[in-house]
Amino acid sequence: MFRKLVAIEPISLIPSAEQKLDSFAREVTLYHDIPDDDNEIAHRIGDADAVLLSYTSHLGKPALEQCPNVKYIGMCCSLYSPESANVDIHYANSRGITVTGIRDYGDEGVVEYVISELVRCLHGFDQEPWDGMAREITGIKAGIIGLGKSGGMIADALRFFGAEISYFARSEKEDAKAKGYRFLPLDDLLYESEVICCCLNRNTILLHEAQFKKLGNKKILFNTGLSPAWDEVPFLQWLQGDNLCFCDTAGALGGEHLLNHPNVRCMQTSTGRTRQAFGRLSEKVLRNLSDYTGIRIQ
Repeated sequence: MFRKLVAIEPISLIPSAEQKLDSFAREVTLYHDIPDDDNEIAHRIGDADAVLLSYTSHLGKPALEQCPNVKYIGMCCSLYSPESANVDIHYANSRGITVTGIRDYGDEGVVEYVISELVRCLHGFDQEPWDGMAREITGIKAGIIGLGKSGGMIADALRFFGAEISYFARSEKEDAKAKGYRFLPLDDLLYESEVICCCLNRNTILLHEAQFKKLGNKKILFNTGLSPAWDEVPFLQWLQGDNLCFCDTAGALGGEHLLNHPNVRCMQTSTGRTRQAFGRLSEKVLRNLSDYTGIRIQ
């Protein structure tokens, strides 16, 4: 059992899961606002030996080196790699601190968002139809960049509605091949696809000037990641054409300065943060705590 557990910011646990945190520590403190800076983070952690945080703050060496008692950091958000994490995992590991994270808890809402916005765009619901006349997803050429869990689910949903699926990933995937999905080099995928969905880890940028030239005009680009999948300058040049970009948050788009661009469609809300997602998130955060402490709860 931990001596003191601190959530330095809102962590989106459902109420019953928040109550169960008391099973893992003699003292539990939950903060309900986001800290301003490293010093505030360090102040909130204080002498705690366990820390929880979401994706809205960065927990790095400047704060951690002020908190010598920390033994465990639980990320209540996606963790795919140290490079994409909002915790300095390399520094934490050098201190012997265990860092855990979760994944695959909000994908269903993201899939629904992509399908919903694409249908609205093609049919012209509350807007001009993409082709000037209502059109189905049937037969559309869709390219998925990053065929992980969410990318795979988006591909499957698009295929259900009749899209032709191609994808780019680090390597060809046998299960995707069995479904008839084509594995293409990135430039070929961009050139051939009318709809492109970027489903990449945070801070992964694959679309540079050369890629936007291959992408060309009259294209629909979705980004479902937490950060832009592109360099901003060529992205802005591409947006001047007859193209559309869909992102759910300003962070995925690249900043609030892009929200009013006429070819940008941004919901300004994280589409993966649903009632069901919070339940899955809570279950996985508690499981990580149980695995670390050996404490089992009902």
